[in-house]
Amino acid sequence: MYDMFLVFLVCIATTVLSFILTYVYKIVAVKLNFVDVPEARRVHSKVMPTMGGIAVFIAYYLSLFVLLPIPDEQLLPVFIGSLVVLLTGIIDDRKNLTPILKVLGILVGALLVYFYGDISLETMTLPIVGTLEFGSWSLPFTLLWILGFTNAVNLIDGLDGLASGVSMIALTTMGVIGFIFLTIQEVSVSIMIFVLVAAIAGFWPFNFQPASVFLGDTGALFIGFMIGIFSLQGLKNATLISLVLPVVILGIPVTDTLFAMIRRKMNRQSISVADKNHIHHRLMSLGLSHRQTVMAIYLVSLIFSIIALLYNFSTLWGSILLTIFVLIGVELFVEIIGLVGSDRRPLLKALRQFGNQLNKKKPDDK
Repeated sequence: MYDMFLVFLVCIATTVLSFILTYVYKIVAVKLNFVDVPEARRVHSKVMPTMGGIAVFIAYYLSLFVLLPIPDEQLLPVFIGSLVVLLTGIIDDRKNLTPILKVLGILVGALLVYFYGDISLETMTLPIVGTLEFGSWSLPFTLLWILGFTNAVNLIDGLDGLASGVSMIALTTMGVIGFIFLTIQEVSVSIMIFVLVAAIAGFWPFNFQPASVFLGDTGALFIGFMIGIFSLQGLKNATLISLVLPVVILGIPVTDTLFAMIRRKMNRQSISVADKNHIHHRLMSLGLSHRQTVMAIYLVSLIFSIIALLYNFSTLWGSILLTIFVLIGVELFVEIIGLVGSDRRPLLKALRQFGNQLNKKKPDDK
């Protein structure tokens, strides 16, 4: 078992270490020309140090390897896989990799944790149906799961402090839920999660608006990859709810990714094409400032996290009702901000027509 007071001290030390490393890194980054130059798709208007995820990565693994007794068989495959993803992000930030090459780097990291870290999904227990064996589908499902979460976090990294803040909220929720299961494996995973939150927390003051350093794809891919594998660790024999929870916790990135794909498909564009119609872009187009947009998304992320916690205390029917309300709420949110398009609001249109019908049926006032 772990001494939780020691874990708390390690988290504090990790935050301080990350803060110091980030401060030093942003000075070095300018000297080495590791900078992000403004362009049409960017929100920022000046040259900015980037690849700050390097500082988060170093602080995180220094703490795990030196300060905590995490078993090597659990830590090493994760370290090697995430290192591959970090290097993919570094190359992408420096050379602008094609989407295919970026995906390939993420998949290599995912393959490493699948085969050497024993992180996979093998069975799933469904109500009434029973247990389903994934068999040969375990590998592709695991790879797609990790790839999806990695890209989802990378996709929302469009405003100062957005990806780092949303990731801290999501990871904290995952860590708390991990303790509910009360097994040694989940507790150790939760500890690794909390240390990552601490590493991001040390970086966050430099990243929040107005930022002095960016995560870059280097940091966003690394954090997204870690969220993907953490959400799978301990889920060899999953239930439907245990699979739903990470999707709900990452509600904002998942929603942004899903509806970006839908939007581009409906506009007959490649799903890899970049645009300025993501959630943060749409909120800013409604009149919110940069900081207000980030804080609004933090709030929505917190709501998703609370909903995820409620799943753990719900009955089957309660979970079904909760899921229905979540889906309706997400669709309303998407249509209100025009995430797919200002002319594509079927639910709002149906509600408006229903309201008009009710008004027609009201008797005239005498």
